[in-house]
Amino acid sequence: MHIHLLGICGTFMGGLALLARALGHRVTGSDAGVYPPMSTLLAEQGITVTEGWDPAQLDPAPDLVIVGNALSRGNPAVEAVLDRGLPYTSGAQWLGEQVLAGRRVLAVAGTHGKTTTAAMLAWILDQAGLGPGFLVGGVPGNFTVSARLGDAPFFVVEADEYDTAFFDKRAKFVHYRPRTLVINNLEFDHADIYPDLAAIQRQFHHLVRTVPGSGLILAPVRDPAVAGVLEQGCWTPVEALGDDAGWSVAPAGAGWEVRWQGVPQGILELPLPGAHNATNALAAIAAARHAGVPPAAAIAALARFRAPRRRLELRGEVAGVAVYDDFAHHPTAIRATLAALGTQGGGGRLVAVLEPRSATMRRGVHQGTLAEALVAADRVLFYAPPGLEWDPRAALAPLGERARVFTSVAEMVAVLAAESRAGDRIVIMSNGGFEDIHARLLAALEERA
Repeated sequence: MHIHLLGICGTFMGGLALLARALGHRVTGSDAGVYPPMSTLLAEQGITVTEGWDPAQLDPAPDLVIVGNALSRGNPAVEAVLDRGLPYTSGAQWLGEQVLAGRRVLAVAGTHGKTTTAAMLAWILDQAGLGPGFLVGGVPGNFTVSARLGDAPFFVVEADEYDTAFFDKRAKFVHYRPRTLVINNLEFDHADIYPDLAAIQRQFHHLVRTVPGSGLILAPVRDPAVAGVLEQGCWTPVEALGDDAGWSVAPAGAGWEVRWQGVPQGILELPLPGAHNATNALAAIAAARHAGVPPAAAIAALARFRAPRRRLELRGEVAGVAVYDDFAHHPTAIRATLAALGTQGGGGRLVAVLEPRSATMRRGVHQGTLAEALVAADRVLFYAPPGLEWDPRAALAPLGERARVFTSVAEMVAVLAAESRAGDRIVIMSNGGFEDIHARLLAALEERA
């Protein structure tokens, strides 16, 4: 079967392309934003990607078109699919029907930490010899691909609450039907889709309703939004994360002590910095236990865990200046990223470079908490793209002279290259390509050196 994916370079759709190819299908795709790491990964897998939405890409007609949720009516390729009567479906529905059906699904949901936690869980099951399939919204550091079929029955999936497609406005995760469900946390996001937090909670409630009574839900005890979801109805056993009666983690020297019902399970020596990553690891350990992996084995596996791409990824170091790439695009994630880098010490300055690319950030939903999230940075460089619906200078005013706003990425690169000094840690935060600022900055630093 020839399957064509519209929006193939998104992390989710790119993973679907790999799964479809592993199932023996001929796979092609197209997208308007083609940038690493997904574009590189697809090329390495021999999957042809077309730039843009020219309907000619549908000649000859594929047997099935998988439509990404970023595409809407009016898109030339979408209109061609409808006009020609081509068979089409959503990515989430195809995944649920063609890959997850009959598998024992472990889903990781929540506003923050989904990719890292799902990657941790897949790695634990892999090291336990279970050969899991997985689909992660990024490229896990321990694997060469973002998705694989694996061996039955286990499949780990990052469960996103974003809507499914222009013709299916339910959250993608309602198609997955997990037996083990992790809910890491819950905050308001995706302002282009949901009017308020209550609307997102309703989608999570739909997800909870799909978990069987013989399954398991892992949920944080100190998250009122998650508690509100479970209060809407829950028919599945729940194990608490962050509670002495359930699962807990606490600093122990250079590591973290993991406890289950107050009983120590071992010391976690996690290669990733930050308390938020210890919390992600705790959820993965608890989920793996439900799949039959003893906590001690999971803890040992995580000592060899490598972070997914774009999660505090060190892109390079020139003349003592370290440049990191991070996916943070929400104040909570920004705060956690800076806190994690802060724990590494080093004596140099911590420089935050931020692009407000998500719909929620572009609309200014979190502008009131942005300055507080950036307070740990010694310097803040903020990119204000065309069409930004709020005033970043006013929002960042509490940071005083530490914060500067730019309308040109080229100017940001020039300023960073000119003013950086040995010991500085520059973390570039965006959920997009950010005009390849990481490579451009490293090149500029090399020229200066």
